[in-house]
Amino acid sequence: MSRVELLAGSRAELLAERIDEAIGVLELLRSPPVAEAVDRIAGAVVGALRGGGRVLLCGNGGSAADAQHLAAELVGRFQLERQPFAAIALGDNVAAVTAIGNDYSYDEVFSRAVLAHGRPGDVLIGLSTSGRSANVVRALEAGRSRGLVTCAFVGAPGSPMAAAADLVVAVDGPGTARIQEAHKLLGHTIFEIAERELC
Repeated sequence: MSRVELLAGSRAELLAERIDEAIGVLELLRSPPVAEAVDRIAGAVVGALRGGGRVLLCGNGGSAADAQHLAAELVGRFQLERQPFAAIALGDNVAAVTAIGNDYSYDEVFSRAVLAHGRPGDVLIGLSTSGRSANVVRALEAGRSRGLVTCAFVGAPGSPMAAAADLVVAVDGPGTARIQEAHKLLGHTIFEIAERELC
C-alpha cells in the first residue's frame, strides 16, 4: 500500500470517527431533559414573538457565529415564507463591542447590549460550549434583572451560565465542535417550532 493510500485511509477513518461522535451527541438530544428544555424555550420564543418582542442571542467565537446564524434565520426566513421576526445577535455591532470592551471591560460587552435592547418578555439565548463565558453569564444576569426569559445553551450541566439562566439545555459532548453542532440543531428546531406556530 502506498503512502497516499495510507493517508486516504486514515482520512476516511477520521471522517468515520467524527460521524460516529456526531451521531452519539445527537442521540443524547433525545433525552427527556433536552426535550423539555426545547419545549420550554420554544414556548418562550413563540410567546415573545407573538407579543411583539424579540430574541437576543450572544456567544463568543464559534458560538458568536452560531448566534448570528440563528438570528438570521428569524430575521430572514428559516423554512416558511413569512414576515421577519425580531432578533438581534449582540456581537454583530463591532463598534459597540469594541467600545464597551475598551471603555468598560470585555465581560460587559453583552450585558450592556441587553440593558439597551432587552425588554420584559423578550428572550435572551446565550451560547457557550464551556458554559463559563463571563460576558455571557453577565448578559444572562442582566437579562434576568430586566425581566427577559434567559436561556443557556451549554455543554455540561452545572456551569455558571446554567446557574444564571431560567432555562437550560445542556449537551455533554466529546468536544467543542460536536457541542456547537448540537446547539445549532437545537436552535434550528426551536425556530422551526416558532415558524410553524406563528405562521
